[in-house]
Amino acid sequence: MNAPSPSSSASKRAQLIARVWHGVTPAAKADAYTDYLERTGASECRATPGNRGVYVLRRTQGDETEFTFISLWESLDAIRRFAGDDYEKAHYYPEDSDYLLDLEPFVLHYDVVAAP
Repeated sequence: MNAPSPSSSASKRAQLIARVWHGVTPAAKADAYTDYLERTGASECRATPGNRGVYVLRRTQGDETEFTFISLWESLDAIRRFAGDDYEKAHYYPEDSDYLLDLEPFVLHYDVVAAP
């Protein structure tokens, strides 16, 4: 995966990068995982210099709950402060495997071209 590169018009305004991760839990563990995400990834993202916000999306279908975690960053350097040099790999915490059905290995990064 290639890192986002701002276009010439994007470089004229403040650059913002969205880091997007996806995971699935059993529906019965969704509330507990929501709390765990707040204590771990969301809190750590917010505390990292260069973070510009965190959104956690969730939806339940049948016996599974899908999570999409979107963190906003001012630069790739800021993302590296959170995720390390291999910033395209997903950043997991010790108890994630107790909740998640699969540990997806990578995240996606997007240039944000419209925001509130």
